[in-house]
Amino acid sequence: MSTELASQRPRSLADLYISFTLLALQGFGGVLAVVQRELVEKKRWLTMEEFVEDWAVAQILPGPNVVNLSLMIGHRYFGFGGAMAALAGMLSVPLLIVLILAIVYAQFAQHPEVIGALRGMSAVTAGLIIATGLKLVPALKNNPLGRTVSLIFSALCFVGIAYFRLPLAYVLFSLGVITCAIVYWRLK
Repeated sequence: MSTELASQRPRSLADLYISFTLLALQGFGGVLAVVQRELVEKKRWLTMEEFVEDWAVAQILPGPNVVNLSLMIGHRYFGFGGAMAALAGMLSVPLLIVLILAIVYAQFAQHPEVIGALRGMSAVTAGLIIATGLKLVPALKNNPLGRTVSLIFSALCFVGIAYFRLPLAYVLFSLGVITCAIVYWRLK
């Protein structure tokens, strides 16, 4: 883990709520790229290493990754109230927008323009995820597995899910057990 500490922190529960609302409103098809940029680079609430570690924990918890991350960050700075403020920020306004869009979508779902727009958004989202993954690679230098081993396990995960079509839960559990054992052995 890096010795560098995040140099900022949320000013209040309202700051948490507004920040996570704005994060949620920026994300279409996933907010990983936006969250990393906002929390690490702009707000500086987390270092890159803290972000990678927190994101890893958020991914293995049940539920949406970014919601889990918001709960962890809110709790870190303001306890239970902070967790609830961050959660409300992630969910309240986006929920209203999704309900409105669902009503509109029901009316226009069969139009070719709508179908094409949704396909285009999925391609952009895939590009954002790949770009963010590449941006996070430098943070692996402080990982106990090391960059090379981490990238090998990432590739194994991708091959298991994309090529062999194995269930995500099985791949994550089996590779997770192996990597946890390796890290335990290296830190012992």
